[in-house]
Amino acid sequence: MSLRDLQWARIEPLLPDRTPKRGGRWRDHRQVIDAIAFKYRTGTPWMDLPERLGSWKGAHSRLRIWAIDGTWERVFVALLAQVDAEEDLDSGVAVDSTIVRAHQHAAGARPQGAPAGEPADHALGRSRGGPTTKIRLAAEGRCRPLAFVLTPGQAGDAPAFTQVMAAIRVTRPKGRPRTRPVVMLADKAYSSRAIREHLRKRRIRAVIPQPADQIAHRRRLGSKGGRPPGFDREAYKQRNTVERCINKLKQWRGLATRYDKTATAYQAAPHLAAILIWAAR
Repeated sequence: MSLRDLQWARIEPLLPDRTPKRGGRWRDHRQVIDAIAFKYRTGTPWMDLPERLGSWKGAHSRLRIWAIDGTWERVFVALLAQVDAEEDLDSGVAVDSTIVRAHQHAAGARPQGAPAGEPADHALGRSRGGPTTKIRLAAEGRCRPLAFVLTPGQAGDAPAFTQVMAAIRVTRPKGRPRTRPVVMLADKAYSSRAIREHLRKRRIRAVIPQPADQIAHRRRLGSKGGRPPGFDREAYKQRNTVERCINKLKQWRGLATRYDKTATAYQAAPHLAAILIWAAR
């Protein structure tokens, strides 16, 4: 369950200095990351972490501090930039979402004292099965995650599409970050006029099938319905990359079930999982 040497060699230079601005020297970063990864991979309660991984309070505190100050996201973005410079990321991106059941321990967060950027609802919603969170993500052609957005579980997919697109950001040594893929693949839930127009304005080729009701409505309108949107059936076969990426992430039991009260802390988990995926390539 420990970090491999190759992963650590890529991650270590991107982490903050072990002497924070306030307080004493931090415990070894590698041991702490091992502890956090163990907790989310196994779904173990914080207090039940093995003694060899050190203080569970220290690991939990580091997770929260780095979630609030954006360290996890910065390391993730820096790794994307490294890999892009070495191998040039796939120009095709697929978008999808997955429902995560929230454990009873995830409920009860108080709105007072929430970290900056924390949504008022803590990205917890009500579905038929109880409280849920929805992870929305974009993945590139090798099933590696590019961006994450959390919303309540009952929220629709199409309204959050632009949020996911805005979260895609691959920095480069010179010039502006890459934020615009060449091709966007998505399932029928994303077949809306607003999404297609958004992609068209950004010169991104949409590979999104139309649901039967939209096809029937256009046909009923006859010539007023306009031409059907283009659809590349062969390219659409690659949409499974985002589903395979979701399967990778949900191997982590602490991701497949949400135990964290705040969305800020919970979002650190997919970022850490993504960091290890990109660092292990």
